[in-house]
Order: sequence, then C-alpha cells, then structure tokens
Amino acid sequence: MPKKRPAAIALAGILCLVTAACGSATDTADGGTGKASAAAADSGYPVTLQNCGAAQKFTGEPGRVVVMNGASVAEVSTLLALGVGDRIVANQQTYGMSEVAGRADAIKKLPTGDVKLNDAYDIPREAMIGLRPDLVLSTTSYGFDEKNGFATREQLKQVGANTYVSPQGCDQDTSKMTIADSYTLLRDMGKVFGRSARAEKIVAASEKHIDEVSAKVEGEKQPKVMVLFSNMAMGGNDFSSVVAKGIYNDILAKAGGSNAFENASETSFADLSKEKVAATDVDALVVIGYNDPNPAAYARKLLKEFPQWPAAKNNTYVALSDSMYLGPSNDLAVEKIAKALHPDRF
Repeated sequence: MPKKRPAAIALAGILCLVTAACGSATDTADGGTGKASAAAADSGYPVTLQNCGAAQKFTGEPGRVVVMNGASVAEVSTLLALGVGDRIVANQQTYGMSEVAGRADAIKKLPTGDVKLNDAYDIPREAMIGLRPDLVLSTTSYGFDEKNGFATREQLKQVGANTYVSPQGCDQDTSKMTIADSYTLLRDMGKVFGRSARAEKIVAASEKHIDEVSAKVEGEKQPKVMVLFSNMAMGGNDFSSVVAKGIYNDILAKAGGSNAFENASETSFADLSKEKVAATDVDALVVIGYNDPNPAAYARKLLKEFPQWPAAKNNTYVALSDSMYLGPSNDLAVEKIAKALHPDRF
C-alpha cells in the first residue's frame, strides 16, 4: 500500500477519530443562484436548530458560509444540491471526482478563502475568524476543537457565526451513520437556507430510486463486498483504509450486498494485514476515490494481487467517490453497486 498522502492524513485524522442525474435523487450541480427573498418565502425565519446540544438560531439566510475539510464532500455537495453554492466564501472539501455530472467542476470553482491551512489540512482559528463567516460547517466536532487549533463554536458565536456539525459527527464517531443521516443533513440545510421544499424533493426522489433498486435485488444472495479507499494508508498494516461500519454498510445492504469485513472493527475502519485480507472471501470490491484520479486502476491491481477471490475470478468491482459517503447522492451508489452485484436483475 502507498504511504500516507496529505489527503490520507486528513482522512485518518477526521473520519477515523474514534477510530457523497437522470432517474436519481441528485439535483443539478451548479453553484446556486437562488435569491434570499425566495428562500425566506419557502421557510420563514427565525429558524432554530438543535445541533450537538447547542441551539443555533438563524434570523435570515446565511450569506458567508465556510465549509471545513473533514475529509468529506457531504456538506458542500448538499449546499450545491440545494442551489446555495453562491453563499460559500471558503470551501476546503473536494474528492476530485463525483458520480454527479458537473459537481466536481462546480466544487473546484468555489472560493477557498486563500487561507494557509494547518497540519490537519483545514482552516486554523485566526484564519477562520478573518473570513468573517456567518455559518461554519464541519463534518464532526473535530473541526471546532480548540486543541486542534480550530476556532471553537463559542468563539465563532462571539463573532456572529452559527456553527453546524453534520449528523453522527457530534461524538466524532461515524460508525453508526446511515443514509437517513444524509437526509437529515439535507433537511437541516433546507431549513437554514429556506430551501425545505427543495430538500424534500431531493429526499423523496432518493428514497424512490433506492426502493426501486432494492426491490429488484430482493431475495437474492448477498455477496460479500470489500469497501476501501484507494491508495491510502491510515494505520500500521497493509490495509488500513478498509471500511468496517457506517453509511457504507447501509448502502451495501440496499444494493443487495454485505460487508465482508463488518466484524473486523468496532469503529468505522479496520486496520488489516495482507494475510487477513487474503484469507477472506471477497465477492466484489468497492473502491472509493478520495482525490485519487484512477480508483478503478487500484481496484484492478487488488484483483490481480488476490486472484483467489471470487471478485478476481469474476472481475467484479465498482469505483465510486462522493456517492458512497454522507451526502445527497447515496442513491447513485446503491444503483451502481446493485448492478455490479446482481447484473442479471437489471
């Protein structure tokens, strides 16, 4: 396995602390051009959210939004899907690719705030305050931890900024995350930005799409799937970016599959030896590309390395990116995986 790249360090430090089209729910990937007056008419202000034990009161639509890294694209993709990308003054999230046409380019075009990032590849306290945000989004509470060099939620409140930690991120443990949390994120941001109707439309389309796919594979034998991030090391063993628990397993289940390594760890990721991986029957691979331009090549490399796997014998793999994590496009991952696992049902 390759050694840690900068992105791998960020992912290991954030996702693993306790340890994202036609016929789909995904909305257009443009930067968002909706007007505040229309937004206000949709929801009505003030809006108050209870988030990680803290009440966040919004008297109007945020206009200076900062999206922290968090090794995620959940938050920035959700804002783009809701059509409020033009409210973002600094975004640090990117997977470099997306299952949604145009989304990766839309994210690339967003402002970064031109700040010098800290060792966690995120926005340090003074730089954050200097951006004059009125809303800061973080995947987990890690992004507001003072000992990590970040501005705290209280410090940001003092300068007039609301803060939001995404679902299951309060205790920095994403192992219990499900697709329902993607819907919660959408609905919460819909309320904050006066786009509740649009959020509900996306949620309804996603649920319908997933139900249709799941119905096609119902009753089929569930192949054992290995899910991992490509070309990334997050621990001491050869395979330290293998998924054990979290939203990934919910997606697999709805696609008619199961996680071959679900019991390998109590947390989101397992740190496995090559021998352990070789000794496990893997029927299919799902490789997630986090700023890796060619995760499919990594999948093919693994299949060649473990020719005894049923996955290798049948050349069964899927390369994904943002749809496999928290965000508005989980239905796309469900469909792509289901088609790979049960091609005769499509």
